[in-house]
Amino acid sequence: MASRRGIPIILSSPSGAGKSTLSGALIDWDPTISFSVSATTRQPRPGEVDGREYYFVSRDAFTEMVAGGKMLEHAEVFGNFYGSPLAPVEAALAAGRDVIFDIDWQGGQQIRGSALAQDLVSIFILPPSIDELEKRLRGRAQDSDTVIAQRMTQSRDEISHWAEYDYCIINRDIGDSSAQLKAILTAERLRRIRQSGLVDFVRDLNSQFERRHS
Repeated sequence: MASRRGIPIILSSPSGAGKSTLSGALIDWDPTISFSVSATTRQPRPGEVDGREYYFVSRDAFTEMVAGGKMLEHAEVFGNFYGSPLAPVEAALAAGRDVIFDIDWQGGQQIRGSALAQDLVSIFILPPSIDELEKRLRGRAQDSDTVIAQRMTQSRDEISHWAEYDYCIINRDIGDSSAQLKAILTAERLRRIRQSGLVDFVRDLNSQFERRHS
């Protein structure tokens, strides 16, 4: 039996601000953390593997999963559907594994309205500047100028949702931001309500007092 229930961790940011890099660094720091692999209807990019970066599914299959209540959250982004399958997330949390969601604000709102809301920790990653955000997008060399322009336009709307999150990290330096992210998770794991054996431990301390004075 797990000593505690896992923590669902939402990481959101405008595209290019660094949430994928930071989530990867967090898993490198603690390999027991699970990554919520999203399902998507978009085509795989070079080097992407089904079941690793995404579950690549047809639009019909995606729609059936949503209708069947098998998606924790879902959204349409740039003409493609993305969503988080429910079953693997619940299995990981029940086993005591923390789960990272690399999702946008729309997905974050849906999860806040789900059964996971009471356990949820949400973190928004901000870029140091808009110029730097565009520089990072172009540096990935994955998207056309048209797509980059679309992402830059959407980033303003995404950033407007920063106040909905528990924590915000300004990603000026990936090392500093990674350290801040680890500190947040460490503190959240130590919350009194998450320490399932704490009541019994304190009860034992009280018993020790009683034995000393009996």
